[in-house]
Amino acid sequence: MIRYALHCDRSHEFESWFQSSTAYESQVKRKLVTCPICGSAKVDKAIMAPRIVGKKGRGRATPPPEPASTPAPEAAPSGPTSLLMAQERELRTKLKELRDHIVKNADNVGERFANEARAMHYGDKEHRPIYGEASPEEAKSLIDEGIEVSPLPTLPEDRN
Repeated sequence: MIRYALHCDRSHEFESWFQSSTAYESQVKRKLVTCPICGSAKVDKAIMAPRIVGKKGRGRATPPPEPASTPAPEAAPSGPTSLLMAQERELRTKLKELRDHIVKNADNVGERFANEARAMHYGDKEHRPIYGEASPEEAKSLIDEGIEVSPLPTLPEDRN
């Protein structure tokens, strides 16, 4: 992770963390980095002093320093970031609805999924909607045989 000191075209200063310098460049180009004070997407890196760790500090995990606090804006900016958040929520809702529809209207065949899908594909069993479990190797084998399969959508909250 990289922490950059940033400033907008209105001279507001703030900090933000990025996965890499490439991620920063990509997000700035797509106008996803916005000033938390005014919402401006015209953002540049500010001059920063490098953080140097001496020999005594190596090997010890220390949490990164807290970013400098900035005054809260009057109202949350309605820029690209908030739009993406709204789109993500909408997509998650639709994925959950899709998964719930499949679970409600298809038979769960569990670990027999690959065998059941093959049997239906080759005409040994009547076609019906099914879902179940398959290893990555089994799923690849089904696809290689021309059998259409798709994973059920999972969301972060499903992993709790």
